[in-house]
Amino acid sequence: MSAGHAHPLHLPRDSVVHRLPPQVKIVAAFLGVVCVVATPREAFAVFAGFAVLLVAVWVAARIPVVWILRRSVIELPFVVLAVLLPFTGPDPRIDLLGLSLSEPGLLGAWNILVKGTLGVLISLTLAATTPMRDLLVGLQRLHAPALVTTIATLMLRYLDVIAGEARRMHLARVSRGHDPRFLWQAGATARGVGALFLRSYERGERVHLAMLSRGWTGAMPVLVEDRTTRADWARGLAPVGVAAALAVTGWVIL
Repeated sequence: MSAGHAHPLHLPRDSVVHRLPPQVKIVAAFLGVVCVVATPREAFAVFAGFAVLLVAVWVAARIPVVWILRRSVIELPFVVLAVLLPFTGPDPRIDLLGLSLSEPGLLGAWNILVKGTLGVLISLTLAATTPMRDLLVGLQRLHAPALVTTIATLMLRYLDVIAGEARRMHLARVSRGHDPRFLWQAGATARGVGALFLRSYERGERVHLAMLSRGWTGAMPVLVEDRTTRADWARGLAPVGVAAALAVTGWVIL
């Protein structure tokens, strides 16, 4: 129960970005996404500016570009949707490489692709520079709803426990001849998932009763009381200022 909770999206480094308070990075990431979304889709050069700004943050955080790009594949479902829009969009249409494509569909696909990609990259940057526990601390300092931070904290705490239980159940099934590669084993796999749900539910009830017996009041205690200085906010929000200027530029140049 005392195992670590290292997240695969976190990249431990000693950089100015990693040392920023988590609440500063959360606010900066949120405002950065707002700037990207608020930029008109026709401002192509502005989106290139956002990409350059992100690369500058990665350099300051000592995050390899390849490391980020490998983890950005999680947006592939949105890429598939974007690819379909030029073929299914309304008129007017243009001919490109022998294909009849919808001009509004092309702009819509570009809008989804560029804004979705930048949003994913900003989120990955936040995850790479901030451990999961620090993200919860940041949300707590930003006065996020107590129910949200409580659920997230308990989920993080027992995620490894449930994953370990699933590995043990899988090992037990395999040792008894179970092979999930065969279609006729799907029933056994489904029953295993159901058993894992029941075990997790029962474990949750036992944990809740134990917490109540120890004085649980329904709210997580304050994890850290460190103060955030103006210098921290200035350093963390400096890229946001550049992003806001780029977003305004996108509306001016149209």
